[in-house]
Amino acid sequence: MPVKNLRILFIGDVFGRPGREAVRGHLPQILEERRIDLCVANVENSAAGRGITPPLAHQFLEMGVEVLTSGNHVWDRKEILDFLDQEPRLLRPANYPPTTPGHGLFVGETRSHVPFAVINLQGRLFMPLTDCPFRVGEQLIDSLSPDIKVVLVDFHAEATAEKQAMGWYLDGRVSAVLGTHTHVATADERTLPKGTAYMTDVGMTGAHDSIIGVETDIIRSKFIDQLPARFGPAKQNVRIDAVAVDIDPETGRAQGIERLSVKAESP
Repeated sequence: MPVKNLRILFIGDVFGRPGREAVRGHLPQILEERRIDLCVANVENSAAGRGITPPLAHQFLEMGVEVLTSGNHVWDRKEILDFLDQEPRLLRPANYPPTTPGHGLFVGETRSHVPFAVINLQGRLFMPLTDCPFRVGEQLIDSLSPDIKVVLVDFHAEATAEKQAMGWYLDGRVSAVLGTHTHVATADERTLPKGTAYMTDVGMTGAHDSIIGVETDIIRSKFIDQLPARFGPAKQNVRIDAVAVDIDPETGRAQGIERLSVKAESP
């Protein structure tokens, strides 16, 4: 009897209240209709567009998101620092210094008891200084039990070339390499030759009549006048950007990847 593929839903950067409410309102239906076995979301901008708080992390976990990933903005709320050590399901990039609060790897089991791992890494081009994501990623993969075949990597990076390099570097060693950070979904979802699902950037869950989630007037004025501005999340044309990845649980090889953009009601 053929083994049933595992289906993972990965939700792109959740931005502010509009993104949170979109996940709250539509995730249960997506999980049921698409028969999702595991849900992961990048939540580093879920608190008014900058950072995340402990109460919001709890809310996402209660909504049905099983692992929370992040990036350089995870440090924007000081109240999250102690929480990162307390809640292993909220990840920060693994290639920060070892003394940094939190962890960049989570190991667990899906609802159907399939072991899995999620690794969070951050790029170095045009980003804060961190350790090498390629070497750290390789070390974490080598540290996993041979029983863990299903491995997902959130690579939070700016440069498309660096993201593509990570995809090809890990091809055949992980189930998926999914890019986050730019908030603009790319149209290059594919399965690489050795069986790793890849997409340069999954996009943003939030208001798309915006400039990467922020009110357009605020960002336009900043570019024109070069003056500091307080960012505020936009509210119009809210969408959930995500991907669904089908994986063979026995080999960890991706069997397909589908890009999703789900229209949500404005808050």
